[in-house]
Amino acid sequence: MVLPHGEPALFDRVILRVVIGSRAYGLDREDSDTDRRGVYLPPAELHWSLYGVPEQIDDEPGQQTFWELRKFLVMGLKANPNVLESLWSPLVESATPLGRELLALRDRFLSRLVFQTYSGYVASQFRKIEADLRRHGAPKWKHVMHLLRLLHAGVQVLRSGEVPVHVGPLRDRLLAVRGGAVAWADVEAWRQQLHTEFAAAAAATRLPEQPDHAAVDGFLRRARRLALAEQLP
Repeated sequence: MVLPHGEPALFDRVILRVVIGSRAYGLDREDSDTDRRGVYLPPAELHWSLYGVPEQIDDEPGQQTFWELRKFLVMGLKANPNVLESLWSPLVESATPLGRELLALRDRFLSRLVFQTYSGYVASQFRKIEADLRRHGAPKWKHVMHLLRLLHAGVQVLRSGEVPVHVGPLRDRLLAVRGGAVAWADVEAWRQQLHTEFAAAAAATRLPEQPDHAAVDGFLRRARRLALAEQLP
């Protein structure tokens, strides 16, 4: 899509910019990229135009992706891991007043859907990895590491009501998986253990069945009104 006044102007509408990926997880190495994610608020006039608004804008050389606000909120309500990690990243590079309001709202996105979303994704990915093992004899170990990290994070979300981003004491164990130093049988045993813990956490969690759609919808409506102003809120 070519916008009438050029997409680059939308990068000036970013209300939240955070670092995610290996540097936020504590799994970075010297050659690791710095992956930035965030949210942009398009000007109101663009919503009324024939062109509409892009759901995300990308700066590939800068390893940056910013989601349009509504897209970000909808994904968050579905417990999208990338969105939840963006809301809980310890590395917040910039946030406008509206961006800080969004961060203050992050608890409202959490629900028992975390179990369905996280575990379903990991299970589907491991089926593909097992097919790769049969065909090629080795998996993509970095992908395996991140799937185990995601499972562990999901367990902690349901137990604590917080989204852990930094892996903490799991760093060395996860990096060993990434380096191919852990036998596949041990990887599979760890995965099964995490699935068991995840199911138990889902049964015991105090998180609600559904996220707080009303609170998030109220925030979006207010943000849309603020987008009428020339200055970024």
